[in-house]
Amino acid sequence: MIAVPPGEVVAGLFGSGDPGNVQIVRELRLPRVVTAIVAGAALGIGGVLMQALFRNPMADAWSLGLTAGGQLGVALLVTAAAFSGPAAIDFLRNFEGVSITLGAMVGIGIFALAMAALARRVGTVTLLVVGLMLGFTVQGIVSVVIHFANRVGGRVFSGWNDGNFASVTSADLPMLIAPVIAGILLALHNAKPLTALLLGETYAKSLGTDVTRLRRLTLAAVVLLVAPITAYCGPVTFVGLIVPHFARAIAGTARILPLLPLAALGGALLALAADLVVHAPWEQHFLHLNAVLALVGAPVVIALLIFSPTMRGQR
Repeated sequence: MIAVPPGEVVAGLFGSGDPGNVQIVRELRLPRVVTAIVAGAALGIGGVLMQALFRNPMADAWSLGLTAGGQLGVALLVTAAAFSGPAAIDFLRNFEGVSITLGAMVGIGIFALAMAALARRVGTVTLLVVGLMLGFTVQGIVSVVIHFANRVGGRVFSGWNDGNFASVTSADLPMLIAPVIAGILLALHNAKPLTALLLGETYAKSLGTDVTRLRRLTLAAVVLLVAPITAYCGPVTFVGLIVPHFARAIAGTARILPLLPLAALGGALLALAADLVVHAPWEQHFLHLNAVLALVGAPVVIALLIFSPTMRGQR
């Protein structure tokens, strides 16, 4: 951990001061902060969409199988490299970021297409159950696949799977941000009909909402929001699950439109806080991002299950 004085951080943002500090701030710290903000906002909005679509306060992107798809893609990539010889291992070691992102994107893309096709044939509840079962199944497959990976492959997979905002470079940011912006625009477009859907499909249809089309568009928005974050940063947990609950508590309403900016802000703040804890000067090693988020998220979920009237009504 290289310490940079606060004054040097500000100077580094404007390109002045010590050249080494300028490089650290602009090439390492700033991309990580921007990534945390974008990732937290995207996951927070994605959580609002998922919980509204499935009318389930425990739904998030993991429920759709996207995280599982990314994990399987990366696991297959590192294991294939182990069986392909030293050249493939060297490529994986030297181009770890690119390789992992591509592997995760392929896995997420396949699962997203499968879920989109399934959404045309089944209802919302069935889609949620299938997504959950796929997630559990893939967890088992990934454990078996990684067993056959070598030490380099196992390290690469573990580093990605623990979640990390620091792996995104300034050159990666446009590819990360562009689909997230598209997902936010689509979420804003779907906000009003999603609010109607909260009162039931019959009510939404009575207002002229094409529920099947709305479901597909909402799933597309979730994919645009979550897929690039998962591919670049790993399966970041709990943000999309707990942030929507705080957004609803602050807004005092379940209407989707006012929840979206609150969820984006809450997600960004939670991600930044977690990243700050991860990169605090903990002697020689960083903490894992998902470990920090789990320490915060799991007690919140337990409290929601026990004390929230909405959650008690679903038991």
